[in-house]
Amino acid sequence: MATDKYSVLLPTYNERKNLPIIIWLLAKTFKENNLDWEVVIVDDGSPDGTQDVAKQLIDVYGADQILLKPRAGKLGLGTAYVHGLQYATGNFIIIMDADFSHHPSAIPEFVALQKKDNLDIVTGTRYRGDGGVYGWDLKRKLVSRGANFLATTVLNPNISDCTGSFRLYKKPVLEKVISETKSKGYVFQMEMIVRARAMGYAIGEVPISFVDRVYGESKLGGDEIVQYAKGVWNLFTSI
Repeated sequence: MATDKYSVLLPTYNERKNLPIIIWLLAKTFKENNLDWEVVIVDDGSPDGTQDVAKQLIDVYGADQILLKPRAGKLGLGTAYVHGLQYATGNFIIIMDADFSHHPSAIPEFVALQKKDNLDIVTGTRYRGDGGVYGWDLKRKLVSRGANFLATTVLNPNISDCTGSFRLYKKPVLEKVISETKSKGYVFQMEMIVRARAMGYAIGEVPISFVDRVYGESKLGGDEIVQYAKGVWNLFTSI
């Protein structure tokens, strides 16, 4: 029987300080759980030397496990996944942030739940079980809660955390869902999970602890919030 392989798609922009640690944690997690793995780093022209660090990590871990596939500039999260998918050799894809918002220690739980129920997608949730958010101020928490409340109320996807970005997909499922997804920015993750549910894919949730980024600045702004609300309405009228 073929062994499953897990490809982590890691979009980066100015993550020079975070990248060595998140890669070390990923390697440690995969090795301790005897999982075949690789990381595809999709860097959008970071001016801080992120790509130089990535090249050093290739020297440490090997070109078979760390792949650097840069792009010329900031072209958006969705296209970063499309770009990274071209080079991923695993039959499962993990998407996550590079800034420690998502801890790799949750990955074995994702894998176990997927295997147990043969799920198409496993998504991390901050809003069920012992999941939670740490390091955000009240405003940011209210924005996130409000965004999820809006999506779950209007679209009813039966998912507790529609805007989460820590997920495991069967590769063909991600390829299909992403090909149908039209949004960009903050609304992108929400549209992907809502469309996946509408397509009939089996989805499970694992409670996770989300911790605000350690180094660098958050990329969420006011325009993203407005676009999210528009995105929910567009999905409501089209799905």
